Amino acid sequence: MARIRCDFFSTALGMGTSMTVLLPDSAAGIGMAGAARAGDPPVLYLLHGLTDDDTVWTRRTSIERYVAPLGLAVVMPQVQRSFYCDEAHGNRYWTFLSEELPQVCRSFFRLSDRREDTFVAGLSMGGYGAVKWALRHPDRFAAAASLSGALNVAHRRHHPTSPMDPAVWHTVWGDRDVAGPDDDTVALLERSGDDLPAFYVACGTEDFLYEDNTRFVATARGRGVPVTVDFSPGDHDWGYWDARIQDVLAWLPLRRDG
Repeated sequence: MARIRCDFFSTALGMGTSMTVLLPDSAAGIGMAGAARAGDPPVLYLLHGLTDDDTVWTRRTSIERYVAPLGLAVVMPQVQRSFYCDEAHGNRYWTFLSEELPQVCRSFFRLSDRREDTFVAGLSMGGYGAVKWALRHPDRFAAAASLSGALNVAHRRHHPTSPMDPAVWHTVWGDRDVAGPDDDTVALLERSGDDLPAFYVACGTEDFLYEDNTRFVATARGRGVPVTVDFSPGDHDWGYWDARIQDVLAWLPLRRDG
């Protein structure tokens, strides 16, 4: 595969930013498979967590090796500590993610724009971002996956065991009420339509976000929304996410017609 660290100017953010991109290549070195499709390759938008950046998936997992035989492109954007939102006291990271990023990527790289070829996944804050993106724009994605996602941020603000950092909350949401509007994934799920992407939700049973994930899954099942669930032993760490991202890649409904 080709691994590209791309620095570019974002109009939505009004400043330079970065993304890490993996592009499929049929060439392979020793011990490394390779695959490339005849047409524009499918794409996975892979989102980072609160303390990370666009490079973290390539530094702490073997994501490049995992996707190489799939002919799948991977786009990993950088959004700081924004929770993939248009911040109340910061920048327009939701606009950057949901509107500008796909257009920029397709202008720089050869990527499919078909719904059936487009997927999103992420961990922790990125799991929240992935699910929110899929629920607000279900027509764009065939599948969305959350690993240890912060899937109930409204409840998390004053949670007794692990409350939201007040500084992050103030920057992202200010005085806004998150419960109910477009940044509340549970509320988005409750009022969603029928034509949703496939969902995959994984969280370790020892994770401090486990309760948030079980509530989201219960809401999905209550509405009859199909969701693949993996609640297995594990904590909020890279050992767990490295294993689960491999499960996600095996689960993705990738077309097998070349």
